[in-house]
Amino acid sequence: MRILPAVLAMALIVVAANVGVQFIIADGWLTWGAFTYPLAFLVTDVSNRLYGPEKARKVVFAGFVVGIGCSLVGTQVMTEFGPAVTLRIAIASGIAFLTAQLLDLAIFSRLRDRDWWVAPFTSSVVGSVVDTALFFTIAFAGFLAFPNTWGDVSWAQEATAVGPLWVGLALADWAVKLSIALLALIPFRVITVKFAQRVA
Repeated sequence: MRILPAVLAMALIVVAANVGVQFIIADGWLTWGAFTYPLAFLVTDVSNRLYGPEKARKVVFAGFVVGIGCSLVGTQVMTEFGPAVTLRIAIASGIAFLTAQLLDLAIFSRLRDRDWWVAPFTSSVVGSVVDTALFFTIAFAGFLAFPNTWGDVSWAQEATAVGPLWVGLALADWAVKLSIALLALIPFRVITVKFAQRVA
């Protein structure tokens, strides 16, 4: 199967992000998962460029299935504060991942004939905005009426200079995604050029 390397890369990134999110850094504003998850956009974009949108969509769905599996495992892992992954976070993660990755795929496909960097950068930036907005809103916003048994989010409503804490966390997360979207242009270019040379 030609897309197997991409599927494995996506699965590895999703697993690494789910593990990394358990480790808090930067005085609680970020987790290590914030640095691994954005690479999923790179895998989607490389898959789209090399194999086309249909096969790239299969890579995205493979990542989604792995993510659901990680969330199910996480709900069974107990920490001092309760399950490592609450039901609310699991729902937020699944919706955000699938929506953002499919949007990335659609935008990339629309821009694929522009200069080489336009499609991957634009699709990753827009996908990251949507991913961040969906995840943090669904997972932590106090105005969404989820049952408290699905995850207590009272801590995320603490006031900060930019509003509730969850908004500040979202902004910090998106800043990392934006930085990685820029840096990811380097491996995107290297991989796609090498592939083109190999099939030429």
